[in-house]
Amino acid sequence: MTPETIGILGICLLLLLFLLRMPVAFAMAFVGFLGLVHLAGPGPALNLLAQDIYEGFSSYPLSVIPMFILMGSFAFASGISERLYRTTHTWVGALRGGLTIATVLACAGFAAICGSTAATAATMGKIALPEMRKYKYDSTLATGTVASAGTLGILIPPSTVLIVYGILVEESIGKLFVAGILPGTLLSLFFVATVAILCFRNPELGPPGPSTTWMEKIKATGGILEAIILFFLAIGGLFLGWFSPTQAGAIGAGGALFIGLFRRKLTWKSFVEAGKDGLKTGCMVLFIITGAVVFGHFLAMSNIPFKLADFVGNLPIHSMAIMSIIVFIYFIGGFFMDSMALVVVTIPIFYPIVQRLGFDPIWFGVIIVLTSEMGVITPPVGVNVFVIKGIAPDIPLHIIFKGIFPFLAALVILTIIIMAVPQIATFLPGLITY
Repeated sequence: MTPETIGILGICLLLLLFLLRMPVAFAMAFVGFLGLVHLAGPGPALNLLAQDIYEGFSSYPLSVIPMFILMGSFAFASGISERLYRTTHTWVGALRGGLTIATVLACAGFAAICGSTAATAATMGKIALPEMRKYKYDSTLATGTVASAGTLGILIPPSTVLIVYGILVEESIGKLFVAGILPGTLLSLFFVATVAILCFRNPELGPPGPSTTWMEKIKATGGILEAIILFFLAIGGLFLGWFSPTQAGAIGAGGALFIGLFRRKLTWKSFVEAGKDGLKTGCMVLFIITGAVVFGHFLAMSNIPFKLADFVGNLPIHSMAIMSIIVFIYFIGGFFMDSMALVVVTIPIFYPIVQRLGFDPIWFGVIIVLTSEMGVITPPVGVNVFVIKGIAPDIPLHIIFKGIFPFLAALVILTIIIMAVPQIATFLPGLITY
């Protein structure tokens, strides 16, 4: 068999292992190793496997991942998420649909110090859903908003998906983080507009809450200062070139820890739990990246990415039409695969095509994250939907899925806009000179 045939069989075997629920990292490493054995022989395959594992777990650039994950864990344990929600609740809770708007804004704020979509949805779901039940909000709107707004965790920096993408394509993580700021802000506004439109058409979906005085609003504003300080300390320092990405994550984690101690919210038990959660999540991501590297070497040896890039690059159609096809493939792939798994499996295949067509890798990274966001709320995988189901077990799954569709439309619209106007994603990174 030709190397290309072996590569195609390897991809099919990988998908089969995913369907059999084999962990993503081990599935990619297993298939990649088998393919390398067939193409290069047992000796070179073992040497390459050992090299990939060692380099993956000893790589300094990869240390950025556990740092930012730990920052999010400490921020949650320090009560920052709860204070964010209380602040936004005080400011907009009296509006029609105000609690859902507050949830979107609080998710955007927490995403700026977290980086995980599931963590953002779970954290805000525990806080916001009881409040929305209290004021008799429609279950479809309430759960759909929390699940969808949680996706901001992988667009607004720091984003674990952008970190993994940057490592896989050897692109500046700092520039990728900055590239997510404008699209993330726009998506937050699109979600707020979606809630406003839904509640304007049907006021019973989100009844207004109690009004608050200006003095109460001003007093509540202090609840967002910690998140703002953390964001500008970590991401602002990264933007200005004061810190490397790893240093920025470590400083952010240290800042969140200090806030928890200063507020006396961080007990020894919550500190240990936050550390364990951060460690487990960080190890999971590092294993996935290492497995992806092994699988990527197998694909490279099979010549599939390069043959595919040559074929697609010579097609007699506009390059943006080809990019639209790639985006559609990611959209469909999100129905069946976790966002992280989808990115690490497909980047070795599609990135050579993106390079061949001359697209900006920073812009492509933002597009990938947007389509990954669609995947975490669409059936049948819809990780965020199942997270919300776990928080509100009495609400049927189809009700939660029904609630995400207006927000999915907002995601699709923003993706089309950024594809048409790439400067939305590339303007801020262009200001970075390092």
